[in-house]
Amino acid sequence: MRVGLLALLAGLLALRFLPQLPPTWLLTLLLVVGLMLLPFRSYPLALFLFGFTWACVSAQGALDDRLARQLDGRTLWLQGQVVGLPEVADGVVRFQLHQPSSRRAELPARLRLAWYGGPEIRAGETWRLAVRLKRPHGLVNPQAFDYEAWLLTQRIGATGTVKSGERLSPARGTDAWRDQLRQHLLATPAEGREGALAALVLGDDSGLSSADWQVLQNTGTVHLMVISGQHIGLLATLLYGLVAGLARLGWWPRRWPWLPCACALAFAGALAYGVLAGFAVPVQRACVMVGLVLLWRWRFRHLGVWLPVLLALLAVLVWEPLASLQAGFWLSFGAVMLLILIFSARLGAWPWWQTLWRAQWAMAIGLLPLLLALGLPVSASGPLANLLAVPVVGLLVVPLALLGTLLLVVPAVGTTLLWLSGWLLDLLFTGLIYLAQWLPAWLPSDLPFWAWLLVALGALLLLMPAALPLRSLGGLLLLPLLFSPQQRPAEGMADVWMLDVGQGLAVLVRTQGHELLYDAGPRFGEFDTGERVVLPSLRALDVRGLDLLLISHADNDHAGGAVAIQRGLPVSQVLSGEPDKLAAVLQAQACVSGQRWQWDGVQFSTWRWDGASDGNQASCVLRIEANGERLWLTGDIDSQAERALLNSGLVMPAEWLLAPHHGSRSSSSAAFLAKVGPTAALVSRGAHNAFGHPHVEVVERYRALDAQLYDSVVHGAVRIRLGAFEPAQGLRDHARFWREK
Repeated sequence: MRVGLLALLAGLLALRFLPQLPPTWLLTLLLVVGLMLLPFRSYPLALFLFGFTWACVSAQGALDDRLARQLDGRTLWLQGQVVGLPEVADGVVRFQLHQPSSRRAELPARLRLAWYGGPEIRAGETWRLAVRLKRPHGLVNPQAFDYEAWLLTQRIGATGTVKSGERLSPARGTDAWRDQLRQHLLATPAEGREGALAALVLGDDSGLSSADWQVLQNTGTVHLMVISGQHIGLLATLLYGLVAGLARLGWWPRRWPWLPCACALAFAGALAYGVLAGFAVPVQRACVMVGLVLLWRWRFRHLGVWLPVLLALLAVLVWEPLASLQAGFWLSFGAVMLLILIFSARLGAWPWWQTLWRAQWAMAIGLLPLLLALGLPVSASGPLANLLAVPVVGLLVVPLALLGTLLLVVPAVGTTLLWLSGWLLDLLFTGLIYLAQWLPAWLPSDLPFWAWLLVALGALLLLMPAALPLRSLGGLLLLPLLFSPQQRPAEGMADVWMLDVGQGLAVLVRTQGHELLYDAGPRFGEFDTGERVVLPSLRALDVRGLDLLLISHADNDHAGGAVAIQRGLPVSQVLSGEPDKLAAVLQAQACVSGQRWQWDGVQFSTWRWDGASDGNQASCVLRIEANGERLWLTGDIDSQAERALLNSGLVMPAEWLLAPHHGSRSSSSAAFLAKVGPTAALVSRGAHNAFGHPHVEVVERYRALDAQLYDSVVHGAVRIRLGAFEPAQGLRDHARFWREK
């Protein structure tokens, strides 16, 4: 039985690692083969094929529900009902629309929309909207959040920007009730932590600021502010313990068997909390897990502790095979398995304080390989922070917040409990802020597979009993974390990465012993690509400091992320074409024409037009030459600045050219391209950008030169081995079945 269940699980999990989905005829054939194997009692192989086929069919259904390609970028009138809790940040209203309809086209079942400067929108309302629709698209970098995978797991078939609209009907349904409750919570004073209480009670994390998230990430406590298995499980445990305690004291009615009543009450409480939190996929997963554990406790304890975990995994994946694309799926089940491994076979009882410490220590060591594989930050202060925060949030803050919410009908009692819960939460955040400043989160470098295996084996050895021979070798096997085995460029060569930052620019240049970052990506309100995209990518590429941060000019799409980069990495020097317009903390120096230097056999030189009349023309231009192969990084210079550059007397021909101003019509003049004569060009821009970059005429000019275009929208982040005279590589070319081709 267990072998068959494991085979079914393997088939379901195989979806996560597919570069593309098999065609329908092949899935049909696999299903037929599985059915034919059943009479021969080849259950494991048959179940593997059933699990694999179902996962692929489910994923294909989600892909087929994406917006049709011919509608990509078009504006349509449509109507639908708002589901979930709308979010408002920086004047932008973001919400989801369920079952939208349009007279002109068939639409996906769920849309994620943004309305800039839009009116107040409530969950459960029906709206008629004019929306510019887009197929799911995200940034693809060495290490960053995979937005396309997230959209697929939420079964969102399109995103869009609202141009105008009208409300057709008022709010109704469960979501409307949750939205009203959120307004009550946000209006109830709670020491400034009203948004955090809404996150704990309703699963609405929009009230948490980016600073709050940074503190939680640095201390490894993000899971505490996102309703997950821990919250659902703790509430179920409290309700179960209440009945068990009453029964032990003799206060429970004898005519009602206490064990089934305790299990039923605990599961009912878990379901009620799940409904309150919107019953999202992580909450569904937690409720399934709690239900199976309670069923095991009631009737099936003789089958051991691993069977409920296995059944919960299968239940979650059969219900939603795309769950395996979510980091939370792996972390939540990984944490449960670690706790079982540590505590199920122990000899004797540990004191409560030792039990808590061992649990946190096991989480820190045991989840390390998963965090590395998923590209997530590792918190050195996590064990200490969670040792304090888990009991405070789980045993005090959440029960008080839920009880206060329930008793809002009795204002004096409900508001007092919510205030007390907020006060405890604010006190906790104060402590977490100190911990975050003392030991911030560590973004590890991307490890080769063999090095990751060593780290995983080392973590497993450290979790084994102390009497196990060679257990101490586990610490040595973790050394690849400190000394990255990534290969550096050879002498006279350079690695160049044009990162995918949307409508902006960030280019990393690495020689054998030095690193330079040309521009730092944009910042839009609280979304800072320097912090969210560029910095994690630099750490994944084993960049531990920058010898030079060169900001071409002060426009937001080039300089917006600079402060975050300087805050996250040691930066030796900052240069810019507009140093006086950058943040003072950067202490930027002026870029001037004629600056030259050499790093590890690679030549660098700068140019800036002294006659520039605006910021674009003042861009600091960088020329790089490695082993005779040249690259021009041109910022946002226009045709006038290009003419000045041509007249400067610098050697112009180059194999690579960063298309000036993202491919704007006012740049990449015919004379400039004829003089440079690039064989390939880089275009860094955002999908469906409002400026129409790159312009059709500019693209035609490059094609006339037979220059290969590497577009960040098409190729994702692009890597050039400068000096090798070979084609570039785009990360989007590394196939994943959920990514746009």
